[in-house]
Amino acid sequence: MNTDEMKMLCKKHTMYSWSATGAVDPLPVERAGGVYMYEPSGKRYLDFNSQLMSVGIGHSHPKVVAAMKKQLDSLIYCFPGTATEVRARFSRRLAELVPGDINTFFFTLGGAEANENAIRAARMYTGKFKILSRYRSYHGATNACMQLTGDPRRWANEPGSPGFIRVLDPTPYNYSFGQTEEEITANNLEYLEEIILYEGAQNIAAMFIETVTGTNGILPPPAGYLEGLRELLSRHGILLICDEVMSGFGRTGKLFAFEHGGIVPDIVTMAKGLTSSYFPLGAMGVSDPIAEYFRDNVFWGGLTYNAHALGLATAEAVVDVLMEEGLVENAAKLGAVMRSEMDRLTDKHPSVRVGRNIGLFGMMDIQRDSKGTPMADYNRSHPAMLALNQAFRDEGLFTFIRWGGFMCNPPLCITEEELREGFEIIDRALDVTDAAYEGES
Repeated sequence: MNTDEMKMLCKKHTMYSWSATGAVDPLPVERAGGVYMYEPSGKRYLDFNSQLMSVGIGHSHPKVVAAMKKQLDSLIYCFPGTATEVRARFSRRLAELVPGDINTFFFTLGGAEANENAIRAARMYTGKFKILSRYRSYHGATNACMQLTGDPRRWANEPGSPGFIRVLDPTPYNYSFGQTEEEITANNLEYLEEIILYEGAQNIAAMFIETVTGTNGILPPPAGYLEGLRELLSRHGILLICDEVMSGFGRTGKLFAFEHGGIVPDIVTMAKGLTSSYFPLGAMGVSDPIAEYFRDNVFWGGLTYNAHALGLATAEAVVDVLMEEGLVENAAKLGAVMRSEMDRLTDKHPSVRVGRNIGLFGMMDIQRDSKGTPMADYNRSHPAMLALNQAFRDEGLFTFIRWGGFMCNPPLCITEEELREGFEIIDRALDVTDAAYEGES
């Protein structure tokens, strides 16, 4: 099938996420390997976003492909009420990997389902109904997760189910430099405690956070935030749920991002890097007290594909690769290289406001003037950002533009040479946004 026919049929017979189908110009992809993917024409793209921040170990790793083929010759699927060897083996492995007392898991097909079940578990366990989450968040496209989500994708999905309370993030969208991280943390936690007072701690089951905010800015928590939040919520009898769907499995230079704060949540959700997106799989991990509660009380949740054998075999192989090849350590080491490249481009290009990263989880913000005004307003685009996206594509770099910024989230197997190759492409492409920079304002 040639490229034009492939694109035409995909647009004719399928719908695309978050898009009007007629406006989509899909990237034709025939194959992928390592940190690169290829059009049918042979044009190569450096995958600088790990697809959806999800292909953590790189594309088509032969060890994982072999493990999947092996499982296909064994047990592919059994209904969720069975015990299987791969379920027993991998759940034990996951209990060994996740810090603290999170030793019990409910397996799903993705991150949204993991978060849906975390909502359910928190409400059942606590007997309380309200859920806190943050405005600069994305937790999934299912009904309840859309109400957890703060970003504008929830607007068309409203009104949704009741009981969700969104609060401001430590870092505002149109932030200004000046405050220390410690001041930002103290101010936000003081504000959050006031919200808890107004809503009633006796009514609030849990607070969801993306441990590192993902698509809404790649925002690592400010100094002391995770520790302070953990203490505040525990003091008020509110569960902490960390959504590690993007940040988990090495992306930040630690296996889980909450480890940077020296804390352990009550519930953690995961997907994406769990299987490097080779197969759909997510998981909700719960602490021992919550797990013990559900040994005597029914967990009123279920999925046809809960603990899917092929998914678990894929995850097992991915975790082996992650550990054996030192990819978590590679993310930590190359995080410093990414930081230096971002600093270099910030100094060189007037349109770059700032770059930020934690491990290989990064984003760069583009400004239109010296006051730091975002090139694109909240939930808006700008011709210069569209031109930047086209420049990336022309030069063979795949990543995502998000309003006034762009993502820097390559697979964790990337080498220093490949990482610098990506930033050289970005360096050339930023001439486009420099041309739109208005200077003093």
